[in-house]
Amino acid sequence: MRWDNLLQDRPEGETAKLPLFAEEALVRRFNTPEFKGMTFYEVRAKSIINHVKPNNMGFSWTINPYRGCSHSCVYCFARPTHTYLDMNAGVDFETKIVVKTNAVELLRRELRKPSWAGEHIAMGTNTDNYQRAEGRYQLMRGILMELNALRNPYSILTKSTLIQRDLDLLVEGAAGAQVSASFSVGTVDDEVWRKTEPGTPHPMKRLEVLRKLNEAGVPCGILMAPILPGISDSPEQLKATVKAAVEAGATHITPIVLHLRKGVKEEFMPWLEETYPELVGDYQRIYTGPNAPKAVAEPIQRSVADLRRRYGARQETNHRSNESAQPTKRKAPVEEQLSLDLGNETRRPRRYRLAPDRRDS
Repeated sequence: MRWDNLLQDRPEGETAKLPLFAEEALVRRFNTPEFKGMTFYEVRAKSIINHVKPNNMGFSWTINPYRGCSHSCVYCFARPTHTYLDMNAGVDFETKIVVKTNAVELLRRELRKPSWAGEHIAMGTNTDNYQRAEGRYQLMRGILMELNALRNPYSILTKSTLIQRDLDLLVEGAAGAQVSASFSVGTVDDEVWRKTEPGTPHPMKRLEVLRKLNEAGVPCGILMAPILPGISDSPEQLKATVKAAVEAGATHITPIVLHLRKGVKEEFMPWLEETYPELVGDYQRIYTGPNAPKAVAEPIQRSVADLRRRYGARQETNHRSNESAQPTKRKAPVEEQLSLDLGNETRRPRRYRLAPDRRDS
């Protein structure tokens, strides 16, 4: 079925001018259940390989073919980036998706520039490249083909099982370069998943695909992120998540406690007040800055480390670096990117009592 036949009624050639893009965007809406209430802004970007600010995640270059994300994760650290487009970080971020339709042709050209040194490229570090829109636009297949053609190393972080569509290309890429994937799985708790990540596949479905990737020769682990204090950090929840990841064959399990920077906190706290009102006071005390204090974060991290050892998780590896690359300086447009501070049993959320001198941020 042709997608053009599914377009809702709209003014012929409807366009919109978006900040950050020179040309007007073509506005599309599709009359299908999975895209109900969503608007897509098709743009032609000027560049696709983005140089990011120094971070602790081991990458300097990213590819983001989409802005905004239909996963609708309440804690998403990328939400504030939508305000750069004169859209809001709430519903607009979830329903107004910018699509860089020329991503593949841009990548083909940029990878062949003499100044490009074949450095590692991280994908999914802002919004998810395999979100719902990718099922329609299929930009990632072309992106992976271009990277594979030059044996350029890359990694992918996702919450989506759609990544298995491109298993053939991931296997091809891993055979010629350092290629890996990670799933974001903060918890396998059904209730927490439904409340915090309403637009994502079930965490256990993600782990099923993780197993498939590893069996096919594509190294894949999890970012256990974010772990939400008082919501998804009980010993039982941590145990269930680590155990499930180990049993699925995860190559790494990296815990990250919730990060609430400005612009995210303003969206998260009203949700918390509605969903877990008994935790609002605790979060106001805990998150005086963007990071959870050590009194909260370190016990969670130690618990996950103990569980990794208990269940025989594989040794942590640096799966993002490219040891064979010989980096050279490359001037490129810098896209502001948020560093990656990376949803069965119903339970009452835990409350935290922090000593005043331990509430560091």
